[in-house]
This record gives sequence, structure tokens and C-alpha cells, in this order.
Amino acid sequence: MMSRMSRLWHRISAFRAQRYDRLPLEEHELRSPGNPGSPLKERPSSSSGLWPWAIVLTGIAFIIWAFSRVYSIEHVQPSKSCDSIDEGYRCSPNISHFWGQYSLYFSVPSEIPPEPPKGCSITFAQVLSRHGGRDPTFGKSIWYNYTINKIHQNTKEYNDEFATLADYKYTLGADQLTAAGRRQMVNSGIRFYRFYEALASKHVPFVRSSGQQRVIESGEKWLEGFGKAKNDGKPTPEMVIISEDEGSNNTLSHGLCTAFEDSHTGSAAQAAWAGIFIPPIQENVNSHLVGADLTQSEVIYLMDLCPFETVAHPTAKVSDICGLFSEKEWQQYDYYQSLGKYYGYADGNPLGATQGAGFVNELIARMTGKPVEDETCTNHTLNSNSKTFPLDRPLYADFSHDNDMSSIFSAFGLYNSTLPLSNTTLETSKDTKGYAASWTVPFAARAYFEKMMCDGEEEEFVRIIVNDRVMPLSYCDGDEHGRCKLSKFVESMAFSQAGGHWDQCFVKE
Repeated sequence: MMSRMSRLWHRISAFRAQRYDRLPLEEHELRSPGNPGSPLKERPSSSSGLWPWAIVLTGIAFIIWAFSRVYSIEHVQPSKSCDSIDEGYRCSPNISHFWGQYSLYFSVPSEIPPEPPKGCSITFAQVLSRHGGRDPTFGKSIWYNYTINKIHQNTKEYNDEFATLADYKYTLGADQLTAAGRRQMVNSGIRFYRFYEALASKHVPFVRSSGQQRVIESGEKWLEGFGKAKNDGKPTPEMVIISEDEGSNNTLSHGLCTAFEDSHTGSAAQAAWAGIFIPPIQENVNSHLVGADLTQSEVIYLMDLCPFETVAHPTAKVSDICGLFSEKEWQQYDYYQSLGKYYGYADGNPLGATQGAGFVNELIARMTGKPVEDETCTNHTLNSNSKTFPLDRPLYADFSHDNDMSSIFSAFGLYNSTLPLSNTTLETSKDTKGYAASWTVPFAARAYFEKMMCDGEEEEFVRIIVNDRVMPLSYCDGDEHGRCKLSKFVESMAFSQAGGHWDQCFVKE
């Protein structure tokens, strides 16, 4: 057992963790003494002397529970799931479709039919996918466990529906895919094959993955689904894995642009909105958990547990924790997460789109059959080799993270019509012209980049579909079908072809 636990720990720690902004603390927490860079020292506690032991015990507990999750729960085969191949996640949509980036993929409404227009045939299809549903990151696992322990230690009375927390035990692992997350990716591979069967029945996709374990495994499960749908008995194609080690050039995982990595625009926007929408929720929670006295950050942690407990369930059954909050509160939570993505990684960050420029230039190369021209984050060693970056394939699949996909969508200009999000007033997906973390980068999110040839036309068209929503592409004269001429599309990517603002990444103030 110890050798298995050692291997598990290696799997979790062997890859550089994706960077996420820490949840903003309350004003009194920000002013607390100690190292300002350490969240452990910033959180006030009447028993601060117990912190070292709490962290050690939490780490040990995490390893034990992570072991049990990887070698036990993941192998449960459910008879029925809330997740479906065509619709994605369909249980309790009034709640589950408002979990920000922790939502499970669902088919987003589209004003334009996602099927190819009459008289058109797909000649090229590229999918860019986020990994499937996962357990919380290791750092968040510590905070979630602490929050539950605090509730159990301090609560004198559990009222109404909050009584469900009296016997709740925190048993989540960290960082890796859950069984439901794996199933998401298998379904995604099946869906891609079915959607592009005319091409997929004759060709195999060229596949790349960013180097974190959950992303690699997501690619493997996607290929499993693709292979099941194709059912031709041929071996699964191998993936090119791009390292996430410090300093690695990787268009599927950010980390090189110093000024971007040091920015805090996302957490600042979230802090402003949290100060508005959380206090009433906090008051309600603490009135039902008498004595718990949860902080604003801990209330958000408690809300986070809803999607994470859901995706941890073998059939992705909606967690009882989700029912502790109203539909309105979930909409506010969803907007909170959207602010983090928009201002942290997308159009709201001055360097957000620049992080996606490399991928844009890779897609242009694939669509035009010409070598990649890029001086941002592309891996020249891989991209100059036809074995690791071929230019003659009709099908491609890349696997990445939510933050990177947010930047890539920004570089493509997919949400150019979205006005800067308010950090004081909730805006619906209609208000934001379709921008929301749950609509763009949920677990197992996927964007399809297509080329198509249409009757009576001499030039190919380009179309982009995000989670089944056909993007209008107005910036390259997109028509009523969401199509741009290939030449117009390439011209419209001038920002990325010029390197974005990469020159500002290393400017010292």
C-alpha cells in the first residue's frame, strides 16, 4: 500500500500546478500581521498555535483520501449518469449551469445552428478542450478541509437544511480527474467523432496535451471515446505532450510572461463583487450554523464544495450542499467566477489575449499549411518537426486548462462585443453577449475550429463553435452562418501574428 501511495504522491506532485488566483480575503484578514504572501498567516484564528499541526494533519489526511479515491471510487461503474454525450450535464440546470469554471460541460444555447450549412462540407476540424472534472487543487483542499473542520468544531446548532453538514466528512482528493471527469472526456471524444464523422471515419486526429497529469489523462480518455465511436480496431494514436516545467514554451499552459503572471486584476475584481454579494449569504449561513462564524472566504469555499462534491460522485449526482444556496445565489457565484476569468486571463487583463497568441498562430499554420510564425510562447523545437507538428492533417485535438483557454478565446476575439464586466452589478450571459465562465470554460469545455468548403465558392470558410454555440465572428465579416472566408479570418488575427503585447511581458516598472 505504501508503494502505491508513493506513486500516487508522485503523480500529484510531478507536474507544475496550474496557477490560480487565491480567493480574496476580507478587509480585516488583509490587515492581519505576518507574511502577506502566506494565506495561512493571513487568516485570523483564536487557535493560531495549532496551525502547523493542522496543516500536517490535513496533508496526511489528504494523501490517505486521495489514495482511496484513485484506487477505489474511480472504478465504480454507474448505471446512469447526469452527463450525456450530446447535451452534457443535464441535472438541475438552474443550479448546475451556474458554477462558473467548476460547472460540468453543458450544451450552450446558440442563435446559429451548429450543423454545417446546406451545401457545405467540413474539410478541417480542430478541438481545443479543457480537462475533465477534477478534485480540488491541493492548496484548495487544505482550505476546504479547514472550513469543514471549523464548522464541526464551532457549530453549536445546525438549523434546517444545514443539518446535512453535521455528518459531512471532507473526503476529496486533489488535482486529479474524478470518475465523472473521465466519463466526460470519453463522451467528448464520442461526440467529436459523431459531429465530424465524414472526416473522422477516414482520418485519425493529431493530438497534443499540456503536461499536467489530469490534462494528459483527459486526452487519453477523449481518444478512448473517439476510438469507441470509430470502432475500426486500429491502435490509438499517440499524443505529443508539452512540458509544463518552469520556463517551458507551451501554448497550452501559460507561465512565461512575467508581467502577466504577477498581475492580480482577476482577484481584485472578484474581491469587489464578493464584498457586495457575499454578506447576505454569509449572514444566512451563520444564522443556520450557530457559532460557526464563517468568513466571506469560507462561505465561498463552502459554495465551491457543491460542484466538487458533485463531480466526485460516481454518477455526478448533485450534492446536497448545493441545496444550501438559492438559484439567485448561484447566479451571483457564477458571476464571481466569470469576473475572475475575464479580468484574470481574458479581455479584462491587458496581457490576457497575448497569452493566447501562440495558439492562434499555430491554428493559422494548420489551416493554411504553412510553418508557424510566432515569437511568443510556441515551442520551436516541436513546431519545426513534422512529426510533432504536422501541417497536413484534417483533424487535430489539443488539451489544456481553463485559464489558458480563456486567454486563447480572447486572442481570437470571440468576445470582442462584450463590454467590460461590472464588478458591482450582476450581468447575465445575455448582458455579456454570451460571456460567462460556465459558458466558456467549464470542466470538459471544448471549442471546435472548422474549415468548410461550400457549393459555388472558391475559398474555404472558417467557423468557431464554443460548447455548441456558433460564434458570430463579426470582426472578419462573419455571415448569418457564423462563417468567415479563410483569408479574411487570417487577416483578422493580425494582433496575434504581430506577437500581441509580448514585448510588455518583461518590462520592469
